[in-house]
Amino acid sequence: MMPVIHLFLHALVPAVAAGVAYRDRFWKAWGVMMATMVVDADHLLADPIFDPCRCSIGFHPLHTWPAMIVYAILLFPQRTRWVGLGLMVHMGLDQIDCWLM
Repeated sequence: MMPVIHLFLHALVPAVAAGVAYRDRFWKAWGVMMATMVVDADHLLADPIFDPCRCSIGFHPLHTWPAMIVYAILLFPQRTRWVGLGLMVHMGLDQIDCWLM
């Protein structure tokens, strides 16, 4: 997937999720989910930092299956649901990107 489209989806999909599930608290829900994009900080550990042909899933430490299990667990407590949702949406979009390479 083109990097611009990929980045756009990282903002659009959480916005749709917040709009559908948390309409009355849209801005807060969307803001928390957007804050979870900091998970991409693990890209700074790679050389090169950006490689359009590299699949993030399984390569970067915060994009591994053990990390994703933790993110999925965060979906269950009410207090961490938006964080878990933002992280799982991020991982899902990154996985789709891997399939399209």
